[in-house]
Amino acid sequence: MNDTVMLALAGAAGVGLGAMFFGGLWWTVRKGASSTKPALWFIGSLLLRMSAAMAGLYVIGRGHWERMVVCLVGFLMARLVVTWLTRPLGEHHTSPAQEASHAP
Repeated sequence: MNDTVMLALAGAAGVGLGAMFFGGLWWTVRKGASSTKPALWFIGSLLLRMSAAMAGLYVIGRGHWERMVVCLVGFLMARLVVTWLTRPLGEHHTSPAQEASHAP
């Protein structure tokens, strides 16, 4: 395949891995906070998410550092998207804060 296509696929796979990782983290925090055994939720989720992310990065990289970098960029982009999507409803607007006037 063409190198550009492979890099695009690596980026898309990185976004998918990141969405799985950070979406799973969000889900774990919500479930673990109300659980009677939160340590089991957090440790189990950490092991599962890390194993899946590391295995995915290893398979996608396949010895090509360019693919690995693009995959990691996609992973971090997914972090930004999941963070934005999981904010409380009142925080979705992005208007700048009003500055206070200290003049009398």
